[in-house]
Amino acid sequence: MSAGELLNIEPLELKFPLELKKQISCSFQLSNKTENHVAFKVKTTNPKKYCVRPNTGIVLPRSTCDVIVTMQAQKEAPADLVCRDKFLLQSTVASPGATPKDITGDMFNKESGNLVEECKLKVIYVSPPQPPSPVAEGSEEGSSPRPLIFENGSFGGSEVSRKFVDTYDRSSEARSLISKLTEEKAAAVQHSKRIRQELELLRHDSNKSRGGVSVVIVIVFGLLGIILGYTLKRT
Repeated sequence: MSAGELLNIEPLELKFPLELKKQISCSFQLSNKTENHVAFKVKTTNPKKYCVRPNTGIVLPRSTCDVIVTMQAQKEAPADLVCRDKFLLQSTVASPGATPKDITGDMFNKESGNLVEECKLKVIYVSPPQPPSPVAEGSEEGSSPRPLIFENGSFGGSEVSRKFVDTYDRSSEARSLISKLTEEKAAAVQHSKRIRQELELLRHDSNKSRGGVSVVIVIVFGLLGIILGYTLKRT
């Protein structure tokens, strides 16, 4: 922080995460610790590369003002990632009730006898934050399972759950079909046993019927023999 008599500036270093072909912004804050209206103006050594909003303004007594600096998209990065651009912030006391429209260039001219404070701000390039790399499930002993992360950044937990449910449903259907086939097989075996028993009964009844007929014939022939013998004796 720069602690001047008029404004405090925080921070004094403008840090830009360097990403090619992309506009990048950062900000700093001006704090007016006086009872006066303080006018400020921001200059840079490379005005085509940066856009400053607001680049001039009035900070009211005991108040703050945020300044946003936007770096235009860069096509290539410096080899050493060192930026030599600088900013200069000038501040001076303005008349009571002054507005940004009342600011003129002469207010920051020291040769006119004005009290002008100046503070330099450096530009620093920093590496952009790297996204966390996905860790394979179960790779850390004792760690809890983590959701899968796909290339598009989306989480695969719901997809895995859906596949698990589908697999479970198919397994339930297979178990139900196997149970049904087992019941049908048992019923078929019982039906086959019942048919065999009925065939055995029919065969037994048939044998009894044939045996009964043979006895009757023997008895009939025996009676005929007795009658014939008796008749022959009488004659």
